[in-house]
Amino acid sequence: MFERRDDSAFDYRMHEGTPLQVSHHFLGSTGLPVAIQTWSIPPGGFEGFHRHEGEEALTEFYQVLSGTARMCVGEDTRILGPGDSALALPGVDHDLVNPGPEELRVLVVWGPPGELDLSGFGSHRAALAARKTAEK
Repeated sequence: MFERRDDSAFDYRMHEGTPLQVSHHFLGSTGLPVAIQTWSIPPGGFEGFHRHEGEEALTEFYQVLSGTARMCVGEDTRILGPGDSALALPGVDHDLVNPGPEELRVLVVWGPPGELDLSGFGSHRAALAARKTAEK
């Protein structure tokens, strides 16, 4: 299966934020227990401060593809650029803002919280080793 960038994009307002453009990749037919989306947020646009808890608990992963983001997760606020990521765990307040002069494109992956053991895969073991090296 393949999709072309923004072929089925639509305008949407998240969590009382400003309108943004969303591409919802493969509409849940990946076989993975997550939604995979690309968001395009205009200058000054924002997702809207929110959290996911209780029966609607979600974990959300954000990765900046282009532009600049200001991401607040709990009490921590950071400026993120292309390649930078943020993780919002269930029950933690968070918001994504485009403070820059250009469009912000973000990959967002979200789904129910849970654990997955990937230790049997070589790339997972290599990632663990790289993190240990980086911590030194």
